[in-house]
Amino acid sequence: MNYIQQVFKVKHDFWRYIVGSVIVIIASVIGQIPFTLAALFKAMKSGGSVFEMTESDLMTILEPNLNLFLLLLSFGFALVALFIVVKYLHQQTIKELTTARKKIDFKRILFAFFFWGIISSGMVLLDYYSAPEDYVWNFELKRFLILVVIAILLIPIQTSTEEYIFRGYLMQGFGALAKNRWFPLVLTSLIFGGMHVFNPEVSKLGYTVMVYYIGTGFFLGIITLMDEGMELALGFHAANNLFGALLVSADWTVLQTHSILKDVSDPGIGFYDIVLPVFIIFPIFILIFAKVYKWKNWNQKLFGKIEEPVKENYKILD
Repeated sequence: MNYIQQVFKVKHDFWRYIVGSVIVIIASVIGQIPFTLAALFKAMKSGGSVFEMTESDLMTILEPNLNLFLLLLSFGFALVALFIVVKYLHQQTIKELTTARKKIDFKRILFAFFFWGIISSGMVLLDYYSAPEDYVWNFELKRFLILVVIAILLIPIQTSTEEYIFRGYLMQGFGALAKNRWFPLVLTSLIFGGMHVFNPEVSKLGYTVMVYYIGTGFFLGIITLMDEGMELALGFHAANNLFGALLVSADWTVLQTHSILKDVSDPGIGFYDIVLPVFIIFPIFILIFAKVYKWKNWNQKLFGKIEEPVKENYKILD
């Protein structure tokens, strides 16, 4: 039984996914209360108002480590809510939400994590040495060590929350609704990209950067469908955000951190921002994963229909 098909074993009425999504959104909003209160207090203390601030101003009003901690906190609330929804509203296990394998393959998670972590770090260092004028040394040991603790503890929660929502919960929900694979792939990728439309990067770089976000959604969706599980997507996404937060930040990005380097170049969209990752690196990674994990039946796994199993072969939970 494949990754999406196994959802037919549990309660998969689409109204449950609508209700579940609302519950997760409410939990996320509750998780944002500490950040909102801290920002309000800081703004009042300085004689300003958060309601008059741009999103970039709001993202920099607090000390970077505190800001990162409070921003990521809401993802923990959302993830807990999602797991509760899956267990009680759908009567589904976390394993079934994660993979079609008999158990979650942590080796796959670690492989994708270290593979992309090493390559992405190497790309940052290469860019630093090829254009050192675009960076300033931002390293402060005490603040960086605090960042390391926060990042290691909370960034995997943030990325896992996004993966479990888009490549897990919604991928299976839309798949059960449409009974095919291309519809959930397209829709979850578009929603995932659209979720980033309010990021400061979009207002700074323009809507062209949405190609990167949507393209990333397609990449993560493709490797999830081809591999019959989320493990590779979980590892890749965690590495992308974690190594990025530790190595380099910029004044115009959504996450302001005490990273080792700060990018001070004029922001712009070019070959290295969209074409290289979306149209070169991601396809190469798909081919590498396909070789390592011996993927076959591409057309069926990406575009094929999803047949509901014969009911005699399983029992729907009442």
